[in-house]
Amino acid sequence: MKCRHCQSQNMGPFLDLGTAPPSNSYVRQGDLGKPELWYPLVIRVCNECLLVQTEDFASRETFFSESYAYFSSFSTSWLGHAEAYVAAMAERFGLGPTSRVVEIAANDGYLLQYVKARGIPCLGVEPTTSTATAAREKGIEIVEDFFGVTLAARLADEGWGADLMAANNVLAHVPDINDFVAGFARLLKPTGVATFEFPHLLNMVTEAQFDTAYHEHYSYLSLTAVERIFAANGLRVFDVETTPWHGGSLRVFADRADTAAHPVSDSVAVMLATEKAAGMREPAFYAGFQATAQRVRNDFLEFLIDCQRQGLRVAAYGAAAKGNTLLNFAGVKPDLLAFVVDKNPAKQGTFLPGSRVPVVSEDVLKSEKPERVVILPWNLQTEIKRQLSYITGWDGKFVTAVPTLTVHP
Repeated sequence: MKCRHCQSQNMGPFLDLGTAPPSNSYVRQGDLGKPELWYPLVIRVCNECLLVQTEDFASRETFFSESYAYFSSFSTSWLGHAEAYVAAMAERFGLGPTSRVVEIAANDGYLLQYVKARGIPCLGVEPTTSTATAAREKGIEIVEDFFGVTLAARLADEGWGADLMAANNVLAHVPDINDFVAGFARLLKPTGVATFEFPHLLNMVTEAQFDTAYHEHYSYLSLTAVERIFAANGLRVFDVETTPWHGGSLRVFADRADTAAHPVSDSVAVMLATEKAAGMREPAFYAGFQATAQRVRNDFLEFLIDCQRQGLRVAAYGAAAKGNTLLNFAGVKPDLLAFVVDKNPAKQGTFLPGSRVPVVSEDVLKSEKPERVVILPWNLQTEIKRQLSYITGWDGKFVTAVPTLTVHP
């Protein structure tokens, strides 16, 4: 295996979750009698540039198909985050009717709808047909393609040189990270800004978030690694912020290295020092994560088996990719987890990949009244607890497995 950034073969261990099907490949009723494709889910760290990355076993089109079922707009709290981001960027960088905003991985238009509402010209790049169609229904212009240098050059020639480029939760999803980052350097105006939000590898390790590992995540990112990748591909990091999203994320601000148009914030040096102090430049930081994942898996499986012995029915909420990672690593099937509720109609009536747990609407939760409800997207637990607070009416309790198995009072 060669590092996808620096091509080094000096790779160390990080996480081996055995095999699993693609986490967003939900199974239709008519396909239950057919086999699923399972791929190894093995993650390693490059000991040279410190990029943590999956071993590749399939093309990106396998994981980001036209029926891709992740729609950002089904989380009201995430919509609030997107709206606040647009307001903050518009104020900080003086965006207006003569500006150009381009979002990479625009999904269903969850963010650009707020750019459009401000009268700022905007364009989304989104390779999956299902979400691109939803964005167009919001009146947003979408280029349905994967982003890289070639597409960036074409968009620049078409007049889409960007004052702001947004890339939320996509930097981890690209197999050719060098081509992807270089595309930003190509499309940004000389004074343009690109922001990248991604789950922080530091939190993944310290908070036992192993379930954020799945095939669609090609990379697991620290600022230490990202700064090196950006510098090698024409970008310069000038600011960094932390956000609580997805278990703790970084928002990295970058500009073109050849123009260096924005002053560098002290926060960059502070975050790099924080990562160094945590041991992220040493192999030991990465080598112990396997045992952490196995501990979470074992505790979760013991909980489900104990509930079965007590006659307690367990369901789940949120047919999320991270939930599929947990369920498949633990070998959970419908005998231990009756069903999972999801707001997304595209997922309802399907079955989770691998585990084959049925995905249902919230009406089923209300009628079946399970005693325990596992919140699989634990990063949204505040929102979900509020939405499903009525389960206390039948003495139901919420459960989370990460970072430790917790039955919430």
